[in-house]
Amino acid sequence: MVIKMERIILNDKLSISRMVHGLWRLNQWNLTSKELLHLIEHCIELGITTFDHADIYGSYTCEKLFGDAISQSSDIRNNMEIITKCGIKLISENRPDNKIKHYDTSKKHILASVENSLKNFKTDHIDLLLIHRPDPFMNPEETASAFRYLMGKGLVNSFGVSNFTPSQFNMLQSYLDFPLVTNQIEISPVHLNQFFNGTIEHCFEKRISPMAWSPLGGGKIFDSNDDKSIKLKNYFEQICIQNNFSSLSEAVYAWHLSHPVNIIPIIGTGNITRITEAANSINKRITREQWFNILEISTGKKVD
Repeated sequence: MVIKMERIILNDKLSISRMVHGLWRLNQWNLTSKELLHLIEHCIELGITTFDHADIYGSYTCEKLFGDAISQSSDIRNNMEIITKCGIKLISENRPDNKIKHYDTSKKHILASVENSLKNFKTDHIDLLLIHRPDPFMNPEETASAFRYLMGKGLVNSFGVSNFTPSQFNMLQSYLDFPLVTNQIEISPVHLNQFFNGTIEHCFEKRISPMAWSPLGGGKIFDSNDDKSIKLKNYFEQICIQNNFSSLSEAVYAWHLSHPVNIIPIIGTGNITRITEAANSINKRITREQWFNILEISTGKKVD
């Protein structure tokens, strides 16, 4: 079956694949550089051309693993979009100067982080840079100045945020003369907070598509024994039968893809079969009634 992957236009400079491959656990997949390149090539063949990173992933190791893999191909960088995040400083043997985990959205840190990411990826630009977490010590003038510098130098094409509330998003946006293009947030059938705290409405207001990390709920739907997870799994199994879906994960991705805000799920696995299952769900949808049934099971409340 040929998969026609949907594209999401973030701005006039950047479009990304509707499903994104996430590299958070890359250093745990035990892949050789050649095996990782094969995995990346497989994603691109499926139409999943966008890859999500953060400087801290794998205790500051995953970006370089990815860069070493794609450097084996002369043209693969031209066929992908690289997303990375910065703003968190971890306690790590790879960063011995960090004495406490904290956030740093200063201009100095953002520029240094991007410089390091460019070296890791062996590329001359990052397609999308996100601030990883809201920083209570943020000086938005400094953060905005870093963004403008990076854009002016052609080092980063577009900017967004991750895990921001609507007010935090608006605060940073007010210091910029170009739009933030996304908010990467946790969304899954077991994590519905974003539908009740104003974040999804804010995405509609700003005409942005949110990226969903942990879209399968960290696997809770598949292997947890708590009452909610068991009920969700049972209902998703019914959906598979009713909608002729081939797997539970396909049904859960369809839950994301059905919502009109255009959720962009991040597929966080190194298993080619699971990546293919996710890509196969691109044209699958569930009904409005099925979506609300999941809402009721997850919240444990009937719709008023």
